[in-house]
Amino acid sequence: MSKTSLMTLDSKAVKNNIDFLQNMIGPEVKLSSVVKANAYGHGIEHLVPVLEQAGVDHFSVFSYDEAQRVRKSTTNNPTIVIMGWISNEDLPEAIKCGFEFFVFSLERLYQAQHNATQLNRVAKIHLEVETGMNRSGLNRRELKTAIALIKSAPKQFELTGFCTHLSGAESISNHHRIQKQLKKYHKMQALLQSAGLRPQYCHVANSAATCVFPKERFDLVRIGIMQYGFWSSAETFIHFRQSQKVQDDPLQRILSWESRVMAVKEVKTGEFIGYGIYYLAQSDIKTALVPIGYATGYSRSLSNKGRVLINGHRCSVIGLVNMNMIIVDVTNVPTVEVNDEVVIIGKQGDLEIKVSAFSNISDELNYEVLAHLPGDIERQVI
Repeated sequence: MSKTSLMTLDSKAVKNNIDFLQNMIGPEVKLSSVVKANAYGHGIEHLVPVLEQAGVDHFSVFSYDEAQRVRKSTTNNPTIVIMGWISNEDLPEAIKCGFEFFVFSLERLYQAQHNATQLNRVAKIHLEVETGMNRSGLNRRELKTAIALIKSAPKQFELTGFCTHLSGAESISNHHRIQKQLKKYHKMQALLQSAGLRPQYCHVANSAATCVFPKERFDLVRIGIMQYGFWSSAETFIHFRQSQKVQDDPLQRILSWESRVMAVKEVKTGEFIGYGIYYLAQSDIKTALVPIGYATGYSRSLSNKGRVLINGHRCSVIGLVNMNMIIVDVTNVPTVEVNDEVVIIGKQGDLEIKVSAFSNISDELNYEVLAHLPGDIERQVI
């Protein structure tokens, strides 16, 4: 471990999760692996080849730069879809690379037509429609304009997708709103079909919707959090267990994260520990210094709350989380030495620190905790 901490990605867990998801959706539905936000903090360059080995041949990202990273990390020329940001300067190169991309505004459609014409290439587009999330997408009037433009320029466009995004399928409180969205999507889909346009993929479902709304999987599902071994929410997992009449979690966590003890210190009763007056030693205690902090993805909100595993014991983070260090109470650990393993996420013996432990304490979602993991943390695949 050359850096201050190490993340390990379990290739067998990846294969388990992809196999489970493929079995759930069936052979007629394409699985698009969502690897935006540096593969949810796992690392695009490390994880994408493992996903490809597990049978994934379709990836979705947010931005053009992520698409380039995925392309460089693969060997089998998979489909890569950009769901969000492409600058006007990068759009010609995106078209030349054969990247598919969402069209959520008429401005992007016009720009794509212009670039495709100049390049004598086809722009592979997914029309994203606004169905009630009010974030991005074409409304009904804009869709009619888009349809007319696409039909007038068949050599410039390949309609590979017709999609929308649902507003929170992981919570039952959103389901009435989602039903309204689905009705609107189907009406707009009918408008597209009546114009004689048949996209390769119709898609609306993320991980949660794939589980909760199986009839809405259509031709393709966009799977993010589940492939990494996490459920979108406790509600989603409960729904799965009840619908499938199973108890065990079929998903496996991919990521573990460890560091090492940097120093050990004895602190006397009545002494403050770390910055300010956030922790006062109520008795003589022993502390271990660990070289991770909020600069390396360990949130400051875990101050006086976080837990790590050292030598088979669950130990408390005490005082404020620093930029590059945390202080851990190891009074009850019989022997602690410099360079001992510190598990931040993962298992040590019979004990485990889960990502949910972070989110429960810090009020961050699993998604946030993972996405905040810096890209320069050392990573390895096993």
